[in-house]
Amino acid sequence: MKTIAITIEEDTLLRIDKVATGKGRTVVNRSKFIRDAIKDHLARIEKLAEEEREREIFQRHRKKLHKEALALIKEQAKP
Repeated sequence: MKTIAITIEEDTLLRIDKVATGKGRTVVNRSKFIRDAIKDHLARIEKLAEEEREREIFQRHRKKLHKEALALIKEQAKP
């Protein structure tokens, strides 16, 4: 783990403290809270990027996929 310095607005720190120490929650220090928030945010960004990549692949191959789906349905409909 590497230590870095960042600047955060006072109101954001107050919100972090409020959420991190809220009722019914395990008390989490600011550093852990921020690390976890960054990990969650990165995971969301990476998931969105992967979904976009998959959408582009489906879009690029939509005609072929449509043909294959119709052929599969026709094959399954045979008695």
